[in-house]
Amino acid sequence: MPSLTLTLSPDTGTFGADHLALQSAVDHVAARGGGTVRLRPGTYTLGNSLFLRNGVQVIGSGGRTVLRKCDAASTPLTAHADWYDECVEVADPNLFRPGGAIWVEGLSPFHQGRNQIAKRTVVAIDGRLVHLDQALRDDYWLEPGATASTCFSVVTGEGVHDAGLACLAIDGNAAANPQLDGNYAAGVFIQDCDRMTFRELHLHHCNSDGISAQICDDLVIDHCKVEDCAGLGLHPGSGCQRPRMVSNVVRRCSQGIFFCWGVRFGLAEANLIEDCRRYGVSIGHRDSDNCVRANTIRRSGEVGLLFRLDYGAGRSPDRCVVEDNVIEDSGGDAVSVGIDITGVAADLVIRNNRVVDSRPATATRRRVGVRIGSGAVRPAVTGNVCEGVEVALEDQRPAT
Repeated sequence: MPSLTLTLSPDTGTFGADHLALQSAVDHVAARGGGTVRLRPGTYTLGNSLFLRNGVQVIGSGGRTVLRKCDAASTPLTAHADWYDECVEVADPNLFRPGGAIWVEGLSPFHQGRNQIAKRTVVAIDGRLVHLDQALRDDYWLEPGATASTCFSVVTGEGVHDAGLACLAIDGNAAANPQLDGNYAAGVFIQDCDRMTFRELHLHHCNSDGISAQICDDLVIDHCKVEDCAGLGLHPGSGCQRPRMVSNVVRRCSQGIFFCWGVRFGLAEANLIEDCRRYGVSIGHRDSDNCVRANTIRRSGEVGLLFRLDYGAGRSPDRCVVEDNVIEDSGGDAVSVGIDITGVAADLVIRNNRVVDSRPATATRRRVGVRIGSGAVRPAVTGNVCEGVEVALEDQRPAT
């Protein structure tokens, strides 16, 4: 069967310019074996995620094609909801629409302090009862408190393979949306997906991560721009294998690239990461055999590139290579560290990086190029050039 191409325009009025029109197009192409949905210039205002499907590429017209998240609203639940319920009773059902998003959130009645989230789609509304496309899988009771809101990721992929998104902008409308945890939501959020590709996207003002991928293999993020997001810019999440993040720009996020738990054989190459509030690149628990190469990391609020404190041998980010990066003006007024190795990571290779601090020296700031923590095992630190720092290499390991 030949690949199908379907083109949408927000100006024709034939299909509309919302999530329902986009989803109808994607589902139509997927049902016929896959292909391409092309989006002409214009703004598509979404009241629910665009759910990606197997074998479908969604391609816009560059920055002139904008997927914009609608304003969020929230209302309390007015009746207890159990883990098998297919509807929730809410104080204000007028916030919701069939086909729109509903985000149910509350504290667990049984595990103190544990927050629970259910991401669903509204299928019907009957009085104050909002019916869901899938039953709940947690208990949302009134005593701990529970709410229903119109929160969602702009684009979602769950259990999808060989799909992607290219050449468009995603406006997260952060001013009118609450901050969402990047383990549950993002501008683009995918989970349990394989061979997903995101190219030439511009994600901005997401009150969440920019792109978050959980347990996804062979992810490609290429020539994307992520700016002014509250969470992580690029988040290859727990269990991701072989993610490739190449030639992207990340600016003014909490962290630039965050390797979550168990990310392996990943590549972060030729990215520009600027003005992130905490770390430019962060690598941690079981993030082994990754390569961070030829990136430029500027003005990170705490550390340019961090190997996070881990949980001990066997749970450390071993055998990673950090080479040919330029790291500039990291850290705040108290301490400035370009590359910081904490925990017990083994067999790291840190070579041929250039760490620069161009800011005027102060009496309160201590500037370090590369710091090796006391637990690091057999690090190979060679060929690095450090400029404008008091200490080029600080090795905290016990003398042997």
